[in-house]
Amino acid sequence: MPLSNRLKNQHLLWRAGFGPTAENAASLDNITSKQLWQLLLTTSAKPLEKIEVANNLTDGLVTGMRDVAQMEKLTKDEKRALQKQSREDLKSLNLRWLDEMINSQAQLREKMSLFWHGHFACRVVNIYYQQQLLDIIRSNAFGKFSDMLRSVSKSPAMLQFLNNRQNKKQHPNENFAREVMELFTMGRGNYTENDVKEAARAFTGWGFNQQGEFLFRPFQHDTGSKVFLGKAGNFNGDDIINILLEQKQTAYFITKKIYRYFVNEKTNEVKITWLANRLYESGYDIKKLMTDVFTSDWFYEEKNIGTKIKSPVELIAGIRRLLPMDMQNNNAQLLFQRALGQILFYPPNVAGWPGGKSWIDSSTLMLRLRIPQILTTDEAINIRPKSDDDVMMGQMMDDKVTARVNKAYAAKTGTVTVNWEAVAAIFKGVPRENLQDNIAKTILQSNSKLSTVLLAKYLNNESRENFIKSAIINLMSTPEYQLC
Repeated sequence: MPLSNRLKNQHLLWRAGFGPTAENAASLDNITSKQLWQLLLTTSAKPLEKIEVANNLTDGLVTGMRDVAQMEKLTKDEKRALQKQSREDLKSLNLRWLDEMINSQAQLREKMSLFWHGHFACRVVNIYYQQQLLDIIRSNAFGKFSDMLRSVSKSPAMLQFLNNRQNKKQHPNENFAREVMELFTMGRGNYTENDVKEAARAFTGWGFNQQGEFLFRPFQHDTGSKVFLGKAGNFNGDDIINILLEQKQTAYFITKKIYRYFVNEKTNEVKITWLANRLYESGYDIKKLMTDVFTSDWFYEEKNIGTKIKSPVELIAGIRRLLPMDMQNNNAQLLFQRALGQILFYPPNVAGWPGGKSWIDSSTLMLRLRIPQILTTDEAINIRPKSDDDVMMGQMMDDKVTARVNKAYAAKTGTVTVNWEAVAAIFKGVPRENLQDNIAKTILQSNSKLSTVLLAKYLNNESRENFIKSAIINLMSTPEYQLC
């Protein structure tokens, strides 16, 4: 039996965006997936609006930095105040970007940006640098990978995070060079330790000034000859990046990662190789790669639908897109991210979030199933976030500090107002006898079928709107809703 337009379009919206909205869900029967893909491209091609939290350059640079001269002159209280402001600004940046994922029409750009946010994982406490890196990623999200790689590699955030300011001639620091190869381009096992050493020499002198601009310091650069991936020459950092982009392995590595993220964790080597060759031949054109993926027949095969576990950010954004709501306390969303293991701008390590089944364990699944109820009924949140030193950026806490943190994270969402009229409009004209099945097909992408008899026991039959409301909340509270 052929798949319906609705199912295929919901699949595309979940993979190339953050799911359908109350506004567009009703129209998904009447448009082809290729037409919807073109619409996603068009809406994401509009001029980018930067997300700016730290508007003052000097404040942004000083905030949270521990290795510049200004910080040495500050008192303990002043340092503490700056670090506190930095944490608050990062929370604001987090929520502002999450709001874009929920409300922006540029769904493809924001979804691609979330992917690259994990690929180019970076964790620094300087709000200005984080803001700058996010702008680079969002600006290049479906442009040329080569352009994005060069810009990210020269960003103060990445240079600081991967210690390249400490990479100087005669005293090379290999961290930056290693991660550029292992995580950003070729993948582990496709280069030698000598390649790492030679690349590190080439990247010596790469740094930035206090205005947040890339700066090459020639007196710190190793001008000697290097041998890298079989090529010899007086290479600098740009030369190393160019050589990496010449390797077909780089196109393969990027394509495979994109396939696992957007299509299926179970990879298909034939399809990945075909896609990688086309990416390489296009000069690393990401938009062409994603068009190859999202307009293919195999992307819409049943084995690829409802098989991906939603990340915490995808889960939160998806609920809020289908259920338009005003939240009195947006900070509750930060608690969800923390408790579920994905805080924007705080990746667990240089490799980013592993994804897949790692999103689910006994505690996170129980919270995931409660979130729809919490959001729509003003239920109290009282969650003990996991004690994760990696996420806490090395700041292990004693019992007293832990108690204060837990108390601070015990919160309410505040008043939440859901526009249930807009939600009910999705199912306008659907006969009462078909309503439950229609709602289930709108909410769930999973192939497994829920027991309609069991679900019916929990539904409110007092009115059509109450029926729709209770059906949606209950369906969103199932394990099946965790899949897209």
